[in-house]
Amino acid sequence: MRTSSDRTAAQAPRHATRSASLVVALCWVAVLLDGFDLVVLGAVNPALLDYPDWNLDAGGLTVISTAGLVGMTLGALAIGTLTDVLGRRRTLIFSVTAFSVLTLACAFATSPEMLGGLRFLAGLGLGGALPTALAIVAEFMPGKKGSASTTVMTGYHVGAVATALLALVLLESSGWRSMFIAGTLPAFVLVPLMIRYLPESPAYLSVRGRHDESERIAADYGLPPIDVTTVPSDTDCPADVAKTSKPGSPVRTLFSPQLLRTSVSIWVTSFMGLLLVYGLNTWLPTIMREAGYDLGASLSLLLVLNAGAVAGLLVAGRVADRIGARTAGIAWFTLAALFLATLSINLAYGVYVLVFLAGCFVFSSQVLVYAFTSAAYPAEARATALGWSAGVGRIGAICGPILGGALLQAGVAYPWGFYAFAAVGVLGALALSTSRPVR
Repeated sequence: MRTSSDRTAAQAPRHATRSASLVVALCWVAVLLDGFDLVVLGAVNPALLDYPDWNLDAGGLTVISTAGLVGMTLGALAIGTLTDVLGRRRTLIFSVTAFSVLTLACAFATSPEMLGGLRFLAGLGLGGALPTALAIVAEFMPGKKGSASTTVMTGYHVGAVATALLALVLLESSGWRSMFIAGTLPAFVLVPLMIRYLPESPAYLSVRGRHDESERIAADYGLPPIDVTTVPSDTDCPADVAKTSKPGSPVRTLFSPQLLRTSVSIWVTSFMGLLLVYGLNTWLPTIMREAGYDLGASLSLLLVLNAGAVAGLLVAGRVADRIGARTAGIAWFTLAALFLATLSINLAYGVYVLVFLAGCFVFSSQVLVYAFTSAAYPAEARATALGWSAGVGRIGAICGPILGGALLQAGVAYPWGFYAFAAVGVLGALALSTSRPVR
């Protein structure tokens, strides 16, 4: 049995022999691949509508989009929870491998039904990748959970921007199938690198009683050792929450009296945030075509939207570290609603500025929800909390494409779609304001 002096010695500062930057980079690329999936269907939707072999309409595309998002919902809830049980390293490697192989298979779909089925299966892996990557990065960047979440989520939108660029290059010359092939190529490099270099979470190892291994990894990366059985797991987590959390029961922690209000608030806010993210990325090019823009301009606006997201994330993380992710998130959802409403105004080239600003606030709003989630829960339940946040949010992601598709079929997507999305932003701000402050 380890004595208190043993723990004190183990917690003494030691020189880091490995850089957490590599861990962050590996997670960043994993999230980049998730970002590809965010945009790929929105980018190929116009081409699928024109694909003569399938005769798809907006309703059929909505079903395909929904199938993938249902898979992501189930994957986030199940795999996000299992991450705290099975380990974060192996969960992330499995998730990336699974969704990459299945996304590649989408390129060879022979019918809309087959494409929808493959999107569902790929979604199971995708749903688990994001919360797991966020949990790992939060642990290896202690004390900077705002910038930790926003840093890794820049990969999400760099992937989205790269996908929009790929669409401009590949769609007309090589067809929609080429998009799914190109999007999986990075995984052939990433997965071997993760197997070789991605460490396991010290918090997970400590919960499982593997204290020596936990302390060795923590020392290697210059982190304080975590012993969840003796000390609070997270200095940002409220003291009463840390003391009442129980190793081995991460789901119970989410529903504890101290955290239930915050959990419900986060779930509702995440629902609204991902409704905006997926609704806009799925239908923005098509809505802009309804407004009179040609296909090239519509795809360019999708690129600008996600370029704005990257810029917004770089600012949001620093703001969150200063004023708190909760306060920043409320402000960001409010500003997102404002700029979404202004997209209903046709300003010719000025629309690029408005789309960029909308992207700045819409996407980083949702990432600030993840940052707040990382700070609000103890380390041994963090991956589960992020998984449930992403999982419930994916229900909103399902509703986003359905909402956009319904407005398109009704012929009122422009301008009323932007008013509807703005209202969702307001609801997100209100929901987050009901949460329990961390500090």
